[in-house]
Amino acid sequence: MVIKSEIQNINLVERLIDDLSVKYQIHSDVYGKLLLAVVEGVNNAIVHGNKLEKEKDVVVEYAVSDKQIEFFISDSGNGFDYKNLPDPTKPENIERTHGRGIFLMNHLADELEFNDPGNKVKMVFYLA
Repeated sequence: MVIKSEIQNINLVERLIDDLSVKYQIHSDVYGKLLLAVVEGVNNAIVHGNKLEKEKDVVVEYAVSDKQIEFFISDSGNGFDYKNLPDPTKPENIERTHGRGIFLMNHLADELEFNDPGNKVKMVFYLA
């Protein structure tokens, strides 16, 4: 799936996850984690990666097997330093309104990997 970097296109990703959930009979616990994490990843790609530049694309790919579903989200941005993110649970960061997305994605997905330079993320969710 290729979408333009507009927030309203997140609805298309939500619909994709709904369709996959029905087609592959994904358990509601996995569905909830999948929906939140993938939507957060796409939002990050649109807002932070592509800087809301509507002409830039976000690519959402997935692979489903008996044991897991993988999502790959990439943007056209330069990436970011995913190895040095502030911990949003530390007292000095509690009041910040940003910086929780990747923390959330990491806790929802069973596996989370970024490429170098950080403009593509892979999320794996175990089905069994």
